[in-house]
Amino acid sequence: MEKKYLSAAAAALLLSLCSCHGSRPPAHAAQDSLAAANNTPPDSLPLPGATKSVTNFSDVIGWKDGSKPIAPPGFEVTKFADGLQNPRWIYVAPNGDVFVSEAHAIKRFTQEVINKWSGKANSENNSITANRITMFRDTNNDGLPDERHTFLKKLNQPMGMLILNNIFYVANTDGIVQYPYQTGMTTMEADGKKIVTLPAGGYNNHWTRNIIPNEDGSKLLVSVGSGTNDAEQGMEVEKNRANILIMNPDGSNLKIYANGLRNPVGMDWAPGTHTLWTVVNERDQLGDDLVPDYFTSVQEGGFYGWPYAYFGQHEDPSFKGKEPELVKKSITPDVALMAHSASLGLLFYKGTAFPEKYRNGAFISQHGSWNRTYLSGYKIIYIPFQNGKPAGKAEDFLTGFIANEPKSEVHGRPVGMAMMKDGSLLVADDAANTIWRVSVKK
Repeated sequence: MEKKYLSAAAAALLLSLCSCHGSRPPAHAAQDSLAAANNTPPDSLPLPGATKSVTNFSDVIGWKDGSKPIAPPGFEVTKFADGLQNPRWIYVAPNGDVFVSEAHAIKRFTQEVINKWSGKANSENNSITANRITMFRDTNNDGLPDERHTFLKKLNQPMGMLILNNIFYVANTDGIVQYPYQTGMTTMEADGKKIVTLPAGGYNNHWTRNIIPNEDGSKLLVSVGSGTNDAEQGMEVEKNRANILIMNPDGSNLKIYANGLRNPVGMDWAPGTHTLWTVVNERDQLGDDLVPDYFTSVQEGGFYGWPYAYFGQHEDPSFKGKEPELVKKSITPDVALMAHSASLGLLFYKGTAFPEKYRNGAFISQHGSWNRTYLSGYKIIYIPFQNGKPAGKAEDFLTGFIANEPKSEVHGRPVGMAMMKDGSLLVADDAANTIWRVSVKK
């Protein structure tokens, strides 16, 4: 039946996408745009629709002839692992074992057709979702794995992972599953126990679920993205979405920690504080520079606007006059990031191997745009912190993912990050099926 109505429903969507392509400005305009497209968006936000909403999916060409991402002077980038299948997230166990979740969005036939037509299919790894977790072990402490094991398989779009009190937690798209864990095990043979059910799937890549503990391990926090771009299907489909949830380690007492967060993925606690931070993907289709993604501290019980408002109390035009009280209570995020950059990963650097300037600051991975005339994101940025607060502008840390901006060609797309026991930084590149390692040159 799906194929039969493709010509009606899908064709309408194809026509709407067609109207969004448009022509790119000349090359000199591209340079002006790129010069302005640093990590800090305009001080005053443009009006909705100030620029046309465009479809500009990147074309992933891979890393060839030994090419690799570029780190600042004094650092080196090496390939930690490859041959993976959409490596999305990384978790480093207390003993140093590295776990990588491999999963991908599940698409219906009509969506596959639309993706091929629009160019989205070229911007991602289109292999069938692996639904597994692979474990790597470095036995000789040279920073590279000597062992590789399939730790868990037959999962349901896993992303976040956590080891706590001899339990291995997996955040599948449809719920949290726990397994009995012993340090050093290479394969999980036991059956999992689902302790919490979550709404599965979601708009674009909002199927991802992250999980971290609170500071003393007495609670677990889980992030869940929205089911739609801008609640266009009604709020009834957004139950327990666009928020961060909190629960006991056994799954009991599940409740909302903060909401109005369109797609919070990366979460971490700022060192030396009791403050949770997250990075959030904001809504599409309001123009090149609207709405900024953001990096913010998270207040328990706080409301961050989606879908009624954006970046504080800017009312969303789709909900004009509908929820004025919610608009008034919308919290303004701490740090604006480039619009449509798809800021996903967050890691506060708590090691000592990197130079002093990076210690206790925040690394943010930006998976990269599709709804912007010129590409934004496709890199890892760094935001310095002092006394638990941002203390300077964002700066590029790991770049080189964009191969040819005028052609929208990229080598890969950074997403999950984790710190190894030696203080080096691991970066998942899901489009290139690779894990990169960034370390200080010896």
